[in-house]
Amino acid sequence: MVWLVASASPHQPLAERLRPRTLAEVIGQPQLLGEGMALRLAFESGQPHSCILWGPPGVGKTTIARLMADAFDAQFITISAVLGGVKDIREAVEQALLARDGLEQRRTIVFVDEVHRFNKSQQDAFLPHVESGLFTFIGATTENPSFEVNSALLSRAAVYVLQPLAEDDLRQLITRAQGIGAVPAVQAAAAERLIAYADGDARRLLNTLETLAVAATRDSWPR
Repeated sequence: MVWLVASASPHQPLAERLRPRTLAEVIGQPQLLGEGMALRLAFESGQPHSCILWGPPGVGKTTIARLMADAFDAQFITISAVLGGVKDIREAVEQALLARDGLEQRRTIVFVDEVHRFNKSQQDAFLPHVESGLFTFIGATTENPSFEVNSALLSRAAVYVLQPLAEDDLRQLITRAQGIGAVPAVQAAAAERLIAYADGDARRLLNTLETLAVAATRDSWPR
């Protein structure tokens, strides 16, 4: 995953300011997003399908889900399985019905973050709506879906495995953060230490870089 150099608010976290806005701005995950690869073909098909994005933190699961909604001009609804429950699922169904039956007749993508945190009955609540095509379901998980996602839901969703970001991808993140003036110049040795610490997690890298940049700015204030 790479992060867009966007005209976002400087008050947003750095990771959000540099989030990709189009598939062309994404790097990494070539096994899924390279030419002719499965997830790239899904974007190019014109027809979204339910899927589960499995991978460690900070590798682009949420970004890919958002981009899929943008690609298909779909309403994007996010549910956190850590904080949400059946009430949130019902509200998502209501919003999907309104979008489908409204003047614009829009598709809906329901993105469930940390889907493995939902219990069996909560996961089952999605089934009739996925089967009817009311919305496209995208789940994100850091756990093996074969063990953490109900077999009924799993059978209705393609599973895509995301990998930690490569060191070169993380170097590009540092360069892009510098390119929008969000952080000062970083010495090569310091950058390598940051990359090693991030361990393939873009969010960890950018959050740490932002924290260090703020500290460096404060240290430069006149006393």
